[in-house]
Amino acid sequence: MDKRFLSILGGIIVIFIIIFAVTQNSSNNNSSSGGNNSNGQPTSHIEGKGAKNVTLVEWGDYQCPVCEAYYLPLKQAVAAEFNDIHFQFRNLPLTSLHPNAFAGARAAEAAGLQGKYWQMHDKLYENQNDWSTSSNPQTNFDQYARQIGLNVSQFDSDYASTKVNSAINADLSAFAKTNLQQATPTFFINGKNIPNSEFLDQSGQPTAASIEALLKNEIAKQS
Repeated sequence: MDKRFLSILGGIIVIFIIIFAVTQNSSNNNSSSGGNNSNGQPTSHIEGKGAKNVTLVEWGDYQCPVCEAYYLPLKQAVAAEFNDIHFQFRNLPLTSLHPNAFAGARAAEAAGLQGKYWQMHDKLYENQNDWSTSSNPQTNFDQYARQIGLNVSQFDSDYASTKVNSAINADLSAFAKTNLQQATPTFFINGKNIPNSEFLDQSGQPTAASIEALLKNEIAKQS
């Protein structure tokens, strides 16, 4: 067979191999960084007893510094109204701004499969500065998993699982149905979108007192 022909044929084969590799890589990246297509069910992580039928939902991003600023005041306000409200956190990782956000959500969801969702949720916000800029945040996540008493091998398996990935993507799909622009944190109380400004004090900072006052007002409406 003509050597020139073989050379051309070999070049064509190489091009097809490169195209295939790039396509596969793109597909893999989309499946692990927040594509909205999902066959999973949206997450349902809720704390509080909810005696007064008030549900506060936060759509958040674990790498978002604004979410981190709201984290402790929210935690304190929810603790104060624990008997009367439900508090739900749902995933809204803004990967275009926060490249490790989807990974953080996977860590929380993987911990949840061992019954330690809220413990990992807290670890992620309390240590945001450590893992958010890491080139390999899973090293940090494994450390947190040990600290909260998880089986780390199982955690790593769940962290990489389709089940966890699909749950986060289902949350993203659910948020899309609100027709709101993606922004974190986004809050709802009993299905109504609440502007973040409602959670701030006069100095423009989120405080437990301002959040608790808002919750008490909603509780009063249900009485």
